[in-house]
Amino acid sequence: MHTSPALDTLLSRYSLGVKHLTDPAPDAAQLQSMLAAALRAPDHAELVPFRFVVVQGDARQRLADLFAEHAQRKGKDAEGVAMERERALRAPMTVAVLARIDLGHPLVPAHEQWMCVGGAVANFLNAAHALGFAGKMLSGDKARAPHIAQAFCEPGDTLLGWIALGTPTRTPHGEARKDVTQALRFW
Repeated sequence: MHTSPALDTLLSRYSLGVKHLTDPAPDAAQLQSMLAAALRAPDHAELVPFRFVVVQGDARQRLADLFAEHAQRKGKDAEGVAMERERALRAPMTVAVLARIDLGHPLVPAHEQWMCVGGAVANFLNAAHALGFAGKMLSGDKARAPHIAQAFCEPGDTLLGWIALGTPTRTPHGEARKDVTQALRFW
C-alpha cells in the first residue's frame, strides 16, 4: 500500500482521554496552526459554521464551577460533583466547539454546514496530533445544559461539546480499523 508521511500521521491518530493528558498544552502559535487546519474543512460559500472557544489557565476553574453546578442540579452527591469538577480541570486545555448553522441559507443546506463543522473538528484534532498533542471530543448532557451553553454561546450558536487537549502521557493504542468495507461500497 502506498503511504506518505502525512497519511501515516492521519492513520496513527486516536482519541486519548483526559486522564492520559498532561502539560504542556498547545501554545498560541500551535493553536493558530490547528485553527488554520480547521478552516481548511470543506465549507460551501465560506460560512465558517463553527467556532472554537479556548479554556485554559484560570478559565479552567470557571468551567469546573459550571460542571459542578450541573452535577448538583442533576442531584449528584458530593463525590459526583467532585468528579465533574475534576473532569473540567484535568485537561491542560479544553476547547469548546460551537456550531453556527444558518437554517435559512439560500445556497448551503444545513446538512452541508454540519459536515463542515465535523470536518473542522477532525482537521483540528489531526493538526493537534501532527504537532505532538493528543485529544478527544467530549459532549454528553452537559453540552445541552442551558446554563453551560449560555456561558459559551453567542446568539445563533449551539454548544456541541469540548475537545480536551494536552501532551499524551502514553502512546494511543488500539487496532486500526482494517475492514474499510463497512464504510465503503461501489455503486
